[in-house]
Amino acid sequence: MKFKAQQIADILEGDVVGNPDEEVSRLSKIEEGEKGSLTFLSNPKYNSYLYTTNASVAIVNKSFVLEKEVKTTLIKVDDAYKSFSKLLEFYNEVKNNKTGREAPNFIAESSKIGENEYIGAFAYIGENVAIGANVKIYPNAYIGDNTVIGNNTIIFAGVKIYSDTQIGENCKIHSGAIIGADGFGFAPDENGVYKAIPQIGNVIIEDNVDIGAACTIDRATLGATIIRKGAKLDNQIQIAHNVEVGRNTVIASQTGVSGSTKIGENCMIGGQVGVAGHIKIGNNVKVLGQTGVTKSLKDNEMVYGTPALNSRDFNRSYVYFKNLPKIASKINQLEKELKSQIKK
Repeated sequence: MKFKAQQIADILEGDVVGNPDEEVSRLSKIEEGEKGSLTFLSNPKYNSYLYTTNASVAIVNKSFVLEKEVKTTLIKVDDAYKSFSKLLEFYNEVKNNKTGREAPNFIAESSKIGENEYIGAFAYIGENVAIGANVKIYPNAYIGDNTVIGNNTIIFAGVKIYSDTQIGENCKIHSGAIIGADGFGFAPDENGVYKAIPQIGNVIIEDNVDIGAACTIDRATLGATIIRKGAKLDNQIQIAHNVEVGRNTVIASQTGVSGSTKIGENCMIGGQVGVAGHIKIGNNVKVLGQTGVTKSLKDNEMVYGTPALNSRDFNRSYVYFKNLPKIASKINQLEKELKSQIKK
């Protein structure tokens, strides 16, 4: 798909300097730009590349002053970074704007699907499923019985959504994610043999949530596992049964949250974090990468380490951690000196 410089300028409300009919069909970094590509310049560290890039069109700030002539057509905007981000969103919408139904697929007669849908090949949609308008379901996706999916949501290839799941509007669930599998509920009998406890709850994902590739979100034992509005989950995250993730909370990859833990709003949780079960994390909490959270945290805390400490306390303590051999040697020396003094 090709776009002319003037068309792009109209989308971004910018001004063309150069050839308004210059065409581009792909995006590139400014240092790697080739003929037919579009790039942008916002960081002054990369100014020199504007004079050497082979990109056909570059988005720059209106405040940018050329030091010499360039062969690239420029689009001048108020904020090049924001404009390029806006263009990425537009490009993504165009790229993903598939419609229609590919064959083969299975759609139960009792299910209802809104207008302008896309159903990819080998998708399975079970009984009594309700799907809104402009929903995209990519190939090999599985949608279990009684599932609800809101308008404008995208379910990418290979996603498995178990029965009774509720998904809001404007969500994205990336490939390989599994939503609504049984929570890890087992109890030993009198012989010490573990028996599965039926997991009869569901998963609720509210509006504007992004779920990364290969995430697993378990259904509740009773009630619901809930991901609140605006939450963003990176790839390969485990959310256990009856967990609640608050509004606009972001969680980085390889983090695991144990059962029945409640995470507040606007939290930031780093990668490879482990969160114990049945605890409460307040609002605006920051958990640094590889932290082990074993107890509840109050609003606005920032923690690090295993078990988690207030980050300031951890940094103070770390000075001593790394010097423990020297400190131990000094203590041993002092003990020897004290003993020798006592003998005297």
